[in-house]
Order: sequence, then C-alpha cells, then structure tokens
Amino acid sequence: MTTVEPRPAAVRRVVRPAAAGVDPARWPDVAAPRDASRARTAVTAAVVRRALDRLPLRARYADGTEAGRGGPLLEIHAPRAFHARIGARGLIGFGESYMAGEWDAPDLAGALTVLAAHAADLIPAPLQRLRGLWAPRQPGARRNTPEGARANIGHHYDLSNDLFALFLDDTLTYSSAVFHRLPARWDELAAAQHRKIDRLLDLAQVSDGTRLLEIGTGWGELAIRAAARGAHVTSLTLSREQRDLARARVHDAALTDLVDIELCDYREARGTYDAVVSVEMVEAVGEEFWPVYFRTLDDRLAPGGRAALQAITMPHDRMLATRDTYTWIQKYVFPGGRLPSVEAVAEAVRDHTRLTVTRRDGFGAHYAETLRLWRQRFAERAEDVAGLGFDHTFRRMWNLYLAYSEAGFRSGYLDVQQYLLTKEAPAR
Repeated sequence: MTTVEPRPAAVRRVVRPAAAGVDPARWPDVAAPRDASRARTAVTAAVVRRALDRLPLRARYADGTEAGRGGPLLEIHAPRAFHARIGARGLIGFGESYMAGEWDAPDLAGALTVLAAHAADLIPAPLQRLRGLWAPRQPGARRNTPEGARANIGHHYDLSNDLFALFLDDTLTYSSAVFHRLPARWDELAAAQHRKIDRLLDLAQVSDGTRLLEIGTGWGELAIRAAARGAHVTSLTLSREQRDLARARVHDAALTDLVDIELCDYREARGTYDAVVSVEMVEAVGEEFWPVYFRTLDDRLAPGGRAALQAITMPHDRMLATRDTYTWIQKYVFPGGRLPSVEAVAEAVRDHTRLTVTRRDGFGAHYAETLRLWRQRFAERAEDVAGLGFDHTFRRMWNLYLAYSEAGFRSGYLDVQQYLLTKEAPAR
C-alpha cells in the first residue's frame, strides 16, 4: 500500500527487527523506519517534551515519567523509537509510530484534538521557518494529472466496497452529515445524510427535468435522490468499485433511465447542465488543479445555472505554511489530497470563472460527529474488517485516520462548507 521513497541525506536507515506484528512487505516504513541520528533524536525528544509540557495533555513514558498539564492520556511505549521516527519524518513519523504500536491513547480523538488545537505552535518558531529543510516534500508521482488522479483515487476508494459498508450507514454516504441535534446517535445518521443531500439539491434547485452533473459519485446516493425528484443525472467517478456498486444501486432503485454513471475524469466532462453538484471532491483535486476544477464547473454550467459544493477547508495561514509538506494522510490515506481554505476557494472562483459565490454555510461540528459515529462503528466491527483481509496495521492506520480527522473538526482547525455558486444569465 505504500512506496519506499529515496532517503534524504539527513537521515539513515537503521537495520533492526521489524516492529512487532507489522508486515514489512506491506508496510516497509512502519516495520523498519528511517531513523534519525542520535543527536537529531535527542533534539526531537527535547522539542517534543517542551511542547507536551505546555499542553492540556498527559503524556506517560514507558519509564513512568510524565509530561503535560493534565488531560487526555498519551501513552508512549517506546520513547526512543517514537522520537527517532518524528526526528526523521515529522508528522509522518508520528503516524507511523502509532501504526507500529509505539504509542497509544485511551481517548485517541481527545488527545489528537488537543494537538490539533495547538497545531500552529507545537513546533518552535525558528524550526517553523526552517520547515523547508526538515519537512518531507510532496512526491511528484502523486500529482493529480489525469493518470495520477486515477491512481490516487483508486488507492483509497477501490480498497473494498465491503470495507466502507462496514462503517458507513445504509446510504453509503462518505461525507459530512447534517444533524438535527448534537451529539447524535447512530440511528440518526442515515436521515442526517439525506438532510445534507437534500440541502445541496435544494441549493442547486434540482427538480423534475433538471439536467444535473455530479462530479464525484460516491456510491450513488445523491444521484438516486436527485433522480427521484425527476432530474436527469450524469455522475462522474474515477473509482471502478464505486461505479459498479452505484450502478447496481441505481438499477435496484429502478432509475437507470434517469441516471448515467461514467468512469470519467472531471476534466473530460462534456455537455451543458442546469446544475452541478460536487461533494467533498475539491479536496482530491490538488492545489495546482483548483483553477481547472472551478473552470470545469463554469464551462459545464448553463447561463443561469447553479452549482452546489460541499468542501472541507482549513485556515488560510496553515494552508500556505504547509502547502509543500508531505503528510501522513497523503502518504497512507489520500494520496494527492489537499485541503483549500475559504480564501483559496474564493480566489479560484474569482480569478478563473464567471461564477459568483452566492452563499456559504459552515458546519464543522457536524463533521466531527459524523466521524465519531464512523469510528465507533469501525471499532465495533474490527473482526469483520480483519475477515476482509485487512491486517492489524491497516486497522490502526484507519482508526488513526478517523480519529485524526475528527480531532481536526472538534478543535476548529478544520471546517466543512456548503457553497452555492451561480452563473448569471445573459441580459435580454
């Protein structure tokens, strides 16, 4: 699932036994990590300890010593390996250390929420300014060219439809829901997903006879719900697994005359539509292709048309500071992924389209709750996940991904927006 990248000169590969229970063929950098020099590891340990001592967190080391001001517990089982990984690979090393079982947290999302809330100041300012020297940089192979995008999407969405079905609700909707109340219960999730979808369709004024383009199919619930209104839907995806299941679900709903699901890159879309809907797709586009993505919305939308988007956003200053950094999420979960800021979306729309941002609504707390429900469901069905062939390391990776994402929204570091973009009709 991962590739071994060229080793920077500043770090060295240490030959040592594979981390317990980790398959070195599937997880080479988890099993036998790139190790930092002793000096760099010592500096990292000091920096980490200094950061922890300022946080409302309780870090407990294997020798019984503790750091932090109290709060969610972080248990560091293998301090030497933990610091060496962070010294060599930064936050990628932090994630790989969790995958290897070198640290844990009884309340993982709670501990990560504390870290996310202090993301901007965890690293001392002098080191922040030197980020270009120590932070891993984006590999060129992960660019979202038409060929690269297919590989990147396949890495995540073609894992297994059965895997996603284990922790998603019956709508198979893999994006933030909109709840009536918080906190929410599992049995409220499907209705909350329909509420989210209906809000987007209402924003785009989708009704009987609407020609609708959907960029990013998911497993077909939005297309089915739009077609139930009488819309004629063309839905685009790069995931074969999603396409096949979405087509089967459209068939079961007796809507094949209204829904066409194509294996097609958004850049290859043709035709003119009354409305465009795209849910949490811009995050997979990559920053260099945001202008192309928004121009596509403009080009495909008829004059007077409306586009409704749902997008995850991050603070603009953090987006700029980390724009070239290669992250743990990008390496293991969403290769090629990149979150925009609200400012970046506004700029791309203003500078590259004839569209207008007419409305924007944020509801990040609802995404935190959606992720909490997914994570709990995933944990409850861990044996079923193992039965599908996903090993212990994968399960820890996925648990960290869900908790890491939940923490981003709980801390306010991340948000999710619904946008309405409009295209003015020509004057008569």
